[in-house]
Amino acid sequence: MSSADEVARRCAETLRERDRVAADLGMEVTGVAPGRARVRMTVTPAMVNGHGLAHGGYLFLLADSAFAYACNTHDRVTVAAAADIVFAAPAHDGDVLEASAAERLRFGRGGVYDVTVRRVSDGTVIAEFRGTGRSRDRRVLPD
Repeated sequence: MSSADEVARRCAETLRERDRVAADLGMEVTGVAPGRARVRMTVTPAMVNGHGLAHGGYLFLLADSAFAYACNTHDRVTVAAAADIVFAAPAHDGDVLEASAAERLRFGRGGVYDVTVRRVSDGTVIAEFRGTGRSRDRRVLPD
């Protein structure tokens, strides 16, 4: 394992320890590498809207979480500057979803990340998300 891989892993562990939202929703970080992250979540009855579908806000939250883990793998506190999502297919109660985030570009203090949310059982693309991050002058890892 390279030192960059080790830093990415440690950054994800540090964020996960502090991430109450991910813990409360049962999210699991299933993979991490420099500029990349995968996060899983099971759709629960509390996440389903009046149409019987997973609420878009929860899908956005899953994608945004994978984005956050990916853009913080370089040991610089990075926050979202902008994000948008396209919903491609519905998700339902009981579906296990995985969001895969990948860094597309880093420039100065900025970065662009794409996230694909898929249903694990059949690989159906549920949503595509693009986020732009802005790094701060602080490290993710404690000194």
